Amino acid sequence: MAEHVILFAGPMGAGKTTAIRSLSEIEVVSTEALNTERHVVDKATTTVGLDYGELTLGADEKVRLYGAPGQRRFAFMWDVLAQRARGLMLLVNNDAPDPLESTRRFLAQFPALVEKGAVVVGVSRTDLARTPLVHEYARAIAGWHPGRTIPVFTADPRSASHMRTLLMALVANVEAAELLSEQQPEVA
Repeated sequence: MAEHVILFAGPMGAGKTTAIRSLSEIEVVSTEALNTERHVVDKATTTVGLDYGELTLGADEKVRLYGAPGQRRFAFMWDVLAQRARGLMLLVNNDAPDPLESTRRFLAQFPALVEKGAVVVGVSRTDLARTPLVHEYARAIAGWHPGRTIPVFTADPRSASHMRTLLMALVANVEAAELLSEQQPEVA
């Protein structure tokens, strides 16, 4: 059975836990604690360790969904969770004070996944803030990471179909990147 380990990362309040819950076929393992930074994001709880869910794609493919905490003080978990990840689902909330800068900072935290083109960006909360637009994210990302294909979508983490679209795009990107790397001749 083929397995894909997908890491969900992004700022607090972008919808990582919700996205995993909308996709997972099992009850999600979650490490939620009281949010002590309600002045940053007004929600009762936040992830402090990880979230975990699973999704089966056909008879021989399983996706393991890991959600990282969004607060910088838990950044050590980003490195731990990224070690096994084959792909990164970066969720960014459009109503944040500077969502483009947040996107840049989070992409910079996962250079190995960005380098191999194993990233998809989902822009959430576009109903609360209409700008920046998806093409503005795509243009900024192309400037930060020229030569990399990083698709950008609007996404409602509560919608299983939205999240499945992003997940399938990510799995396709991961598989394409791995196939291309196998075909590259070794440079001496």
